[in-house]
Amino acid sequence: MSVGFQASLLDDDGASGPGPLAVRRTVLGDGAWVDRCPGWMRGADALFERLLDDVPWHDERRRMYDRVVAVPRRLAFYRRGETLPDPALTEAKARLDAHYAAELGEPFTTAGLCLYRDHRDSVAWHGDRYGRGATEDTMVAIVSLGTPRPLLLRPHSGGPALRFDVGHGDLLVMGGSCQRTWEHAIPKSTRPCGPRISVQFRPHDVR
Repeated sequence: MSVGFQASLLDDDGASGPGPLAVRRTVLGDGAWVDRCPGWMRGADALFERLLDDVPWHDERRRMYDRVVAVPRRLAFYRRGETLPDPALTEAKARLDAHYAAELGEPFTTAGLCLYRDHRDSVAWHGDRYGRGATEDTMVAIVSLGTPRPLLLRPHSGGPALRFDVGHGDLLVMGGSCQRTWEHAIPKSTRPCGPRISVQFRPHDVR
């Protein structure tokens, strides 16, 4: 990594784990919404360091048009029934399952992790439309750890983007029709910044 991780001055030095789930909802239109809970994960910086060391990160290459390119971030994926890499994430999933049970109607079953090593790592505009997300309302809950980065959202049909700066234990949940009517991205930055880990909880058959 070209830039070291800088811990938050506000982070709790105690045990990691989710705090009260007091979300604030933003209605986006077309049946889409975003919930936010800043600083939800207590001890987020210690959790970041543990995941950085303990997760079996791997690199991927994907076809883009007429060539195969390196994915600009490191990845890990935990399928249904697999043990998550830290008890704090197991507790976070249980809290999310309980909070959104009535609205979602099913539990979160998978956890995808992305490691953005520095300002050059990114994810392009997309919606999680593989599987049921292409045709059904669903949710994707993201816990952001490490250096804050902007998560951008824009209507799939075109229009200005909204910006959410997420890091140091923030929770952001995209729900309703968000995956098929909106797109999201983590853009590259022209300014150096430290690493970030994104943990994405999804229901079955949503990628």
